[in-house]
Amino acid sequence: MSEHTEIEAQVRAWIDRFVVGLGLCPFARQPVEGEQVKIVVSPAHDSEALLEELQQQLLWLDAQPPRATETTLIVVKEMLGDFLDYNDFLDLADALLINLGWGGRFQFASFHPDYQFAGTDPDDAENYTNRAPWPILQLLREDSLETVLASYPNPGQIPERNIAAMNRLGSTALAELLQKCREAKPK
Repeated sequence: MSEHTEIEAQVRAWIDRFVVGLGLCPFARQPVEGEQVKIVVSPAHDSEALLEELQQQLLWLDAQPPRATETTLIVVKEMLGDFLDYNDFLDLADALLINLGWGGRFQFASFHPDYQFAGTDPDDAENYTNRAPWPILQLLREDSLETVLASYPNPGQIPERNIAAMNRLGSTALAELLQKCREAKPK
């Protein structure tokens, strides 16, 4: 069993248990069940290589119809373990989108094992809305987002609803659930 297979199993467990299981993204179930989510484990060791990987994956996703692949998750296993470094890299990733003319066409969603929102303490439960077993950059199609948001009642309330749900569950239970995702094995 390869390390990439194990990492992919951990990310899939996180998607199933956190993203879909806790309802953090009300739009995730359909692409997950439709097998329209691609997971790429990046071997990049530096920012330049990771930006190249992002560009390749953006080109690939752009060439796919949404019904075949709706989104791509790029798992960063060799770098960006420090959340501040990860957060700094997001600026480079966003600049890549703009420089390639994909601003307004694609966007990134960001997830990290130590994700922390501004103004929160590291142990606050609400940080778990964006915590994952590995640093992850999710490539999202803007058109698809606009479509699902237009048909969803009060999409602006999703973050508040998620924060309330995380606070009800509590940091201890969420940390245990995330640890189970980190321990997931391929089926």
